[in-house]
Amino acid sequence: MMRLLARYARIRCNEDGSMAIETAFVAPILLVLALGGFEVSSMVARQTELQTAAAEAAAVVRATVPETIEARTVVRDILVTSTGLTNEQVTITEIYRCGTALDYVTTADSCGGGTEYKFIKVDLRDTYAPIWTKFGVTSGFDYNISRTVQIG
Repeated sequence: MMRLLARYARIRCNEDGSMAIETAFVAPILLVLALGGFEVSSMVARQTELQTAAAEAAAVVRATVPETIEARTVVRDILVTSTGLTNEQVTITEIYRCGTALDYVTTADSCGGGTEYKFIKVDLRDTYAPIWTKFGVTSGFDYNISRTVQIG
């Protein structure tokens, strides 16, 4: 019995390999935290990039006042070039607001001869799929950035 207790005491005091066991527990957690931090920073960076592009578009619209389809196409092409988005992901539309109404309409005739205000609406759409979507954990998400600039 004493021999068994002595052997147990030796095993209990032996710390060889404890670092390997601790690393086996901690390393995956640290890896997941690092990966998550990287992905979140990528998401925030893309959101900031799209917001900056929308502000750039608003500045271009104020400077050039794109009243024709061709002029709006030029603004769209500037945004496509600066953001890396496609023509389908960037839309520049002319919209109107009648008097003090809260809703926008797509044609000036909808105001019925009343006071109308003219706007250019810039919409940017993009998607992001974090790395963990490849493992079946949740799905990606969509960015939808919209700016409305009054031009008349």
